[in-house]
Amino acid sequence: MGSAEERKSPTGLWLLVAVVALVIGVVMVFQTRGALEREREFRAAPRCVSAPLKVSDCRWDQRFTVRSADAHSGKRESPEADLLLPSGEQWHVTFRRTGPVVSQLEPDDKVVGLIWRGQVIEVRNAAGTWQKTSDGPLEWPEDRLGGALAGLSFGLMALAGALWSLFVPGPRHASAARTVRWHGVAMGAAAIVVLWVQAAADWPMWSIPAVWGPLALLLLASAAAFAGAALRGESDGDASPTAGSPRAPEGLPSAGSEPGTVRP
Repeated sequence: MGSAEERKSPTGLWLLVAVVALVIGVVMVFQTRGALEREREFRAAPRCVSAPLKVSDCRWDQRFTVRSADAHSGKRESPEADLLLPSGEQWHVTFRRTGPVVSQLEPDDKVVGLIWRGQVIEVRNAAGTWQKTSDGPLEWPEDRLGGALAGLSFGLMALAGALWSLFVPGPRHASAARTVRWHGVAMGAAAIVVLWVQAAADWPMWSIPAVWGPLALLLLASAAAFAGAALRGESDGDASPTAGSPRAPEGLPSAGSEPGTVRP
C-alpha cells in the first residue's frame, strides 16, 4: 500500500508539470502567430508622406538629439536612452541589448528614430548603424517559437510518461515511463539551447526547427530504445534480485546456510 502511494506521488507531480508545460506551449504558439502577423504588418507599412500627428500605421524617420544614454553594462536593467525632438519633447526608449548603438551613444549625439504606431522601434546613429528597441516588432517570433517547441515537446513526453506509469503497473513499465519523461526534459532543453544559439549567431527563424528537428528525432529514437530495453528487463535495477541468481545444486550448502550443514 505504501509503495503504491510513493509511486503515485511523483507521477502526480509529473502530470501537473506536463499540463503546465503544454499550456505554456500552446500560448507560445498563438503568440508566435501574433508576432509574425505584426512583423508582416510592419514590413508592409508604407512610408509616411509627412510627420504623423497621431498614431499611424505608416513609418516615419524622425530626427532626435540624445539627452542621455545608459547601457547598464553588467546590470539586470535594460539599456535605455532619452531622446529629444526638435520641439524639446522627450522620448524614453529601451533596448533588449547593449549594442551596437546604445552603448556608443553620448549626450548631444544626433540619431534617427523609426516611428511606427506611435513608438520608436529602431534607432540609427550618424554612421548608419541601427538597433531595434524593446518596442520593435522584430525578433519576437523566434523567442516565442523556441518556447513553443520546448513547452510542447517536454509537455507531451512528460504527459505520456506520467500516464504510462499511472495506468500500467510493474517495475519494468515504471522504468520505461521514467525514461520517456526524462527524454522529454532533454527535448525541451534542446529547444532552449537551439534558441540561444540562433539568437547569438543571428540565424534566421527557420533555423530553429531545422536544427531542433533532427535533435528531437534522435532523442525520440533514444527514448524508444531505452524504453524497450527497460521493458525487456535489460536496464539496471529492473530485474528481481533473485531472478538471475544461480541455484545451488542439491546436496551442497546454499548461500547463507551454516557451515557444515547439508540441505536435504
